[in-house]
Amino acid sequence: MTPSAPFAWTTATTMEKPHAPATERNREHILAALRRHFADRQRVLEIGSGTGQHAVHFAAALPHLSWQASDRPQYLPGIRLWLAEARLPNTPEPIAFDVNTPPTLSLRYDAIFSANTLHIMSWPEVERLFTLFPALMAPGALFCCYGPFNYGGRFTSASNAQFDESLRQDDPRRGIRDFEAVDALARVAGMMLTEDAEMPANNRCITWRRTAT
Repeated sequence: MTPSAPFAWTTATTMEKPHAPATERNREHILAALRRHFADRQRVLEIGSGTGQHAVHFAAALPHLSWQASDRPQYLPGIRLWLAEARLPNTPEPIAFDVNTPPTLSLRYDAIFSANTLHIMSWPEVERLFTLFPALMAPGALFCCYGPFNYGGRFTSASNAQFDESLRQDDPRRGIRDFEAVDALARVAGMMLTEDAEMPANNRCITWRRTAT
């Protein structure tokens, strides 16, 4: 399971592009961070692409990158609609990615990006995701993760506490993750924290670099 944040599907006589309003609200702030971190990157794997809106926006703004969208199989048709409409030369066919049945990929990426996924996944699935990173990341590769985090076991805002409660009401396995626990997983996977940046709406953009070979 590598789900993205919930989004709305619009249906008519034929399937229309899925749309997540939050994606448009946060994309420029994330893009500013990616411009810095991914300036010297070439191949990005986006884990949990959801609607595909981020893939289109970031690939258009960062044309030097090959932006590989991925998500669970049921989300791929919606992603394809966004990619087909944008017709960008640097967005290959999206691939299925589920931590419970991980794909065998033929290459390593020098950057991985994921937004609003860790709190949707169960904690065992988060752990499983980090065990996959050594096989996915080239030496020196970056993992850039956007979303809410707790620090010292505490919420950073009342709104995050309310959000966490709503997540757990939908599925008790979900919830905002503690930064310290996630950072520990990253270190075991051979990554070192390079930046923990504050973002709007009580989110963070956290970046790790793979130091192991």
